[in-house]
Amino acid sequence: MHDALPARRRLAGLALTAFAACTALPAAAAPALDTAHVDARPSPSPLADGWEHGAFMEIFVRAYQDSKGDGVGDLRGLTARLDYLQALGVKGIWLMPITASSDHDHGYATVDYRRVEPAYGDLADFDALIAAAHARGIGVIIDYVFNHASAEFPPFEQALAGPDAPYRDWFVWQDRTPLDWSIWGHNPWTATPTGAYYGTFGGHMPDFNLRNPAALDYHFSSLRFWLNRGLDGFRLDAVPHLIENGPEAWNDQPESRALAKRIQDLVKSYPRRFVVCEATAAPLVYARPDVCGSAFAFDFQYEIVKAARGEPVEAAAALPKVADYFRHAPPSMATMLSNHDIFAGQRLWDQLHGDAAGLKLAAATYLLMPGTPFIYYGEEIGQAGRLELDGDGPIRAPMSWDADGRGFSTGQPFRPIAPNAATHNPVVEAADPNSVLNFYKAMIALRNRRRSIAAGDYAAATQGLLMVLRRRLGAELSVVLINYGAAPAQVALDALPPGAALPALYPRGAAAAHSDAGGRANVTVPARAVLVLQADRQP
Repeated sequence: MHDALPARRRLAGLALTAFAACTALPAAAAPALDTAHVDARPSPSPLADGWEHGAFMEIFVRAYQDSKGDGVGDLRGLTARLDYLQALGVKGIWLMPITASSDHDHGYATVDYRRVEPAYGDLADFDALIAAAHARGIGVIIDYVFNHASAEFPPFEQALAGPDAPYRDWFVWQDRTPLDWSIWGHNPWTATPTGAYYGTFGGHMPDFNLRNPAALDYHFSSLRFWLNRGLDGFRLDAVPHLIENGPEAWNDQPESRALAKRIQDLVKSYPRRFVVCEATAAPLVYARPDVCGSAFAFDFQYEIVKAARGEPVEAAAALPKVADYFRHAPPSMATMLSNHDIFAGQRLWDQLHGDAAGLKLAAATYLLMPGTPFIYYGEEIGQAGRLELDGDGPIRAPMSWDADGRGFSTGQPFRPIAPNAATHNPVVEAADPNSVLNFYKAMIALRNRRRSIAAGDYAAATQGLLMVLRRRLGAELSVVLINYGAAPAQVALDALPPGAALPALYPRGAAAAHSDAGGRANVTVPARAVLVLQADRQP
């Protein structure tokens, strides 16, 4: 994970003693845990080839849409909002954990890897979501937490009984608490009367011993459980922490990389499936085909935001880093501007201090570059965070469907709605052609319509605070010009089709540029604006 103390650990409290927590009587009996082996039943996805190159939406189900009036989002509510996502143009959705958990919020403390969180619905609701999403050409991937379970995970509760207990070797134990370990300034070992166990993210989430074939088969079987139901893939959580080799070698070990490749191979044995890894350690490495195949481009988002702010010195330093990134990074990187973890940044609206023009520049940058862009729910309307809340709370408020939160739930929302919901919601913004929402629709439509943008070659140049991207695939060439500066910028383009009109793909209605007989054109880009030209090779 990131070098800052993860919010999931901070919120749980480091004083937690899992032994006491696990021996407490549950409020209600849960269904028996299914740990049986699951065989593969590969079947092709109904989605089109290359669907994973489209834009994704990251969705916190609890915060997206409540269908029951209890103030908590659920799978039926999400299914009811698929038309909105289809109209936006996304080709995939990533759901933060939907499996049963003990935290009853973020979902990363899993208690059952094959059961839906009861507040979200059940497997029938999941199956209905998959069918409805596929009918709209949208793929669905879910978070899978390989590294650790909840301390209330039934096998761990049994393992606490002692060295000879069932499932003991599914977890990492020592007789006494080692004192020479420190992760983010804290000892990752938790003492119990029967020994000390290891938890990268704290005692409330013990790590699996993924060298144990039985524990590994349980996870592989659980992956197949979801894939057999038609799921389109996984976002794998905390992959560099899968296996540790000691107090100085707990992060990004060769065994973790090798296991990530095995997971990728399993998932992709099902045709047209997708895997993306959370790997704050060495994301470029984890995106390689011999590891995860795709990984989030952590830290890249910071440079995009700095450029989009438009402050001359800061933007001038950041823009070359933005332009250079995909000269070295594989196009399989997953890009973002923020996500559900506070270490990745506040909501984009807050990072840019409510500057809608800056938000549009940032959006155009990652939506028109290589990689698979992941939009964090609400980003597309400029949703603000609840900055007064602790931990990750500021960035996990309910989706602002309307002015007062009634569009999210007819009951009391589980968390306060965004402070700018009255002005930044789909109802208001749909009617404004210059809104953030309509800008996102336009950028995503370009990505969907122009294969050169979704999967083409990449070349970039900067001139002051102007960035010029050339995205080419076969005869199709899209020229993207983004001016982050406060004044219009003129640029001389070359290597264009000679003597040709260069229609503006964006903005709609802009006059076409023209190249001379030598394939050159002088183009002016307004201040803090985006211009996309079609420069396809003539037949």
